[in-house]
Amino acid sequence: MLAQSFRRFFSDQTGATAIEYALLGTLIAVALVASFTLFGDAVANMFGTGPGGAGQVIASQTDKIE
Repeated sequence: MLAQSFRRFFSDQTGATAIEYALLGTLIAVALVASFTLFGDAVANMFGTGPGGAGQVIASQTDKIE
């Protein structure tokens, strides 16, 4: 009786796809958090208003137009 229950439990494949997608989603989320942590400041400086940033370049070009 107990052996049959274990056999049935371990042979049941219901929900395996959902678990796989959950693991894949978790892996992607961890990779995104890690990349934001590593490259966040560099991206902020590149697009921000810091020296050489896109914000500064756009501001200097719009000043020339006015």
